[in-house]
Amino acid sequence: MAILQKHGKISGPDLVCLKETPSDTIGDAGGHQKNWSEHNTNWPRPLARVWTVVLLLGTCLLYCARVAMPICAVSMAEKFNWTKREQGMVLGSFFWGYCFTQVLGGYVSDRVGGEKVLLLSAAAWGAMTAFTPVLAHFCSQPIFSMTLARFLMGLLQGVHYPSLVSLCSQKVVESERGFLMSTVGSGSYLGTLVIGGAGSLMLDLYGWESVFYVSGLLSVLWAYCIWKYLLRGEGPVITLESLGRGGPRSNLSRRHWLRLFKQPAVCAVIITHLCTASTFFTMLSWLPTYFKDTFPDAKGWVFNVIPWFVAIPSSLFSGCLSDHLISRGNFFSMGVSSVFTLLLCGTTTFPTAVAFVSATMGLTTFSHSGVSVNVQDLAPSCAGALFGVMNTCGAFSGVLMVYFSGYLIEATGSWASVFTLITVVNLVGLVTFLAFAEARRVDMDSSKGHYHDIHI
Repeated sequence: MAILQKHGKISGPDLVCLKETPSDTIGDAGGHQKNWSEHNTNWPRPLARVWTVVLLLGTCLLYCARVAMPICAVSMAEKFNWTKREQGMVLGSFFWGYCFTQVLGGYVSDRVGGEKVLLLSAAAWGAMTAFTPVLAHFCSQPIFSMTLARFLMGLLQGVHYPSLVSLCSQKVVESERGFLMSTVGSGSYLGTLVIGGAGSLMLDLYGWESVFYVSGLLSVLWAYCIWKYLLRGEGPVITLESLGRGGPRSNLSRRHWLRLFKQPAVCAVIITHLCTASTFFTMLSWLPTYFKDTFPDAKGWVFNVIPWFVAIPSSLFSGCLSDHLISRGNFFSMGVSSVFTLLLCGTTTFPTAVAFVSATMGLTTFSHSGVSVNVQDLAPSCAGALFGVMNTCGAFSGVLMVYFSGYLIEATGSWASVFTLITVVNLVGLVTFLAFAEARRVDMDSSKGHYHDIHI
């Protein structure tokens, strides 16, 4: 049974050949193109550390803006008289938009640079977040305006992770990618923690509108600082000309893409990410409502903070594990976490529920050192676009699971059905990963390079 192998320092002769041999080309038959890695300019370590902190903060703000709606959903549902199905429609509409820009974001980032796409999208979704309360109050049908606003938020935020993966594969040396992706990935939990704590206090003191205003304006400020101090005021304009002269690393033909998707390892990583993302999105969207319904007297800042406080060091640890040991990230992320998710079905006390949710979310962070790094091993020449395909599948399944969870809650009157569904989906992803996952490069003809396969 194959299982993903990931080492921090890759120095075997086969992989040196893979990086340096001119025959490692990507293009149509008969074409003569240089190795894409020759066009790469990796960040020096000090600059890489600066970008790591900046991207960590950006991902943190991304999730502050994203989780603002789930945090405020209960208050907004009371104000606008939404049912659970309507609440699920608003929460799930984000993922409809999230589906459509994943591949586009990765493709554009592969050609013009992920930092430009990250900057432009952050300015746009930050402004949209700050404008959300205005749409809610000045529209005669808030359910439609909020559904549209969340859909647009999904469109704008959908490019973030594919651009991040593309930027990492272009600018970061292989031995440090696991650390960077897990560190930056921990920004999602940091952002959820910050908005869970500060957002809950703002919600109680100043109303739900303040959560959107603060998170949106901070995101716009972050984008401005990137443009001013890291890009040195250079215009992050993406033109048709810049898309046309994209580097050879993105020139995979249709034939190569079809061959790529026929690889079992690629299909496995897509299915695994689909399962991981959809269950995470479902937990993220419904946990505040679960705690409010099940433990109405509980303080919001407790259940909105503690699980994500646990997730941050767990995510950082998963990065170290990825860079130095055999990666078993998805076993913990999807297997062990499912045990704690299933235990939530019979939970009767608030401390126990918080403990189980914290364990679940902490173990889920191990996916950053598994799937997110694995896609860069499988296809470094098109990592952004391939991750966009993966995230599109994950977002689409997230739409279905978030909405279907609302239906299950209304139909059964029990949260156990939702946690059981999450467990089943996680186990399907785990079995697929253990059966087919590999770490060899598959975006080029195997006859042109030698790969170092490790099987268990």
